[in-house]
Amino acid sequence: MTTANQAAPIIGTPRYDIDLVTFYTDSVMWLQSHWARILIAAAIAGVVIVLLHLLRSFSVKLCERERPGKIGWWKVAGRTLGRTGSLFIIIAAIRLVADLADPPLIVITTIRTLFTVAAVFQGAIWLRELVLGAVEQHTGTGRASGEALSSALGIIRLLVTFAVFAVALIVVLDNLGVNITGLVAGLGVGGIAIGLAAQGIFADLFAALAIIFDRPFRRGDVIAYDTTTGTVEDIGLKSTRIRSGTGEERIIANKQLLDKEIQNITQRSYRRVSFTLSIAAYTPADRLRAIPAMMQVVIEQGGHHFVHAGFSTFAASSFDFLVEFDSLSPDLAPFFEARHAIGITIIEKLAAEGIALAYPTQLAFTAAPDGSYVMPYPDAAGAKD
Repeated sequence: MTTANQAAPIIGTPRYDIDLVTFYTDSVMWLQSHWARILIAAAIAGVVIVLLHLLRSFSVKLCERERPGKIGWWKVAGRTLGRTGSLFIIIAAIRLVADLADPPLIVITTIRTLFTVAAVFQGAIWLRELVLGAVEQHTGTGRASGEALSSALGIIRLLVTFAVFAVALIVVLDNLGVNITGLVAGLGVGGIAIGLAAQGIFADLFAALAIIFDRPFRRGDVIAYDTTTGTVEDIGLKSTRIRSGTGEERIIANKQLLDKEIQNITQRSYRRVSFTLSIAAYTPADRLRAIPAMMQVVIEQGGHHFVHAGFSTFAASSFDFLVEFDSLSPDLAPFFEARHAIGITIIEKLAAEGIALAYPTQLAFTAAPDGSYVMPYPDAAGAKD
């Protein structure tokens, strides 16, 4: 029965109110009357603390099982367990053996409160390391050091840390009986306001994260988008810097870049060269039939991969043939060299075979009154007469 000056406790709500005087008095009496149990519990707690420290040391050695610079799941697990705090180990050991010493209610309540706080924040630390380790393992930081992840990891760590510790703080306050409704509502409204104010920045940030995870290109790759071709020099959180072939540096927002069709030229294993040969229209058909085999010999002797060659179209004053072959190197310099060398060799081969390349020509014919053609030049017999 409660008096007018006493408030009835709310059923289901834990009470962590601790009277220091009562705590001191009960603790002294408990130490005097249960010292044997306390010593046994302390000995067991010491063993647990040593075992947990050994487990943490072993987990750190898991990181050494991976090659230097490589992020694997063993390393992620070892680094996560290695982040276990000594304070949490001590409080967890005390919590495990607390019931053996039969402490008074106020003491066990204090131990449970400290364990709840320590466990929640330790869980937040573990979760943060797991998330960051998963990001690094997926993106392969060791294989791509110096890319966008090296600069983005700082802000990723900040966002993950803020998120997990905000949740941990709310969980702790809720377990301590604090009304967190207003705090959660405030965080929600504040998050919406920040998101609306910085939606452009966040769009580019998430585009940078998409580049990190999807890896359409890396620093040093040659890419082409729209009408621009250049080398990727830096992938930042807001923009990507590309050095074009003409020397200038182009800066494009990450979101805008991902909205375009990107050709990663570095990832291809060859470059294709195409020629259109305009053969003079008076060339005999037997010479035209020999051109594809002729082109194959020229290209293969030059050390390149022949694709095809053949008649393409009837032009105004020529028969056009399409010739294609592959330069077996993705680099630009061998491509130019192959195109130049094969082009000159084709000109020499056609000249040796008596096949002329066409050039724009016009013929003028004179018509008689009856519509018949008049020879533009007099014949030899008429000239003598």
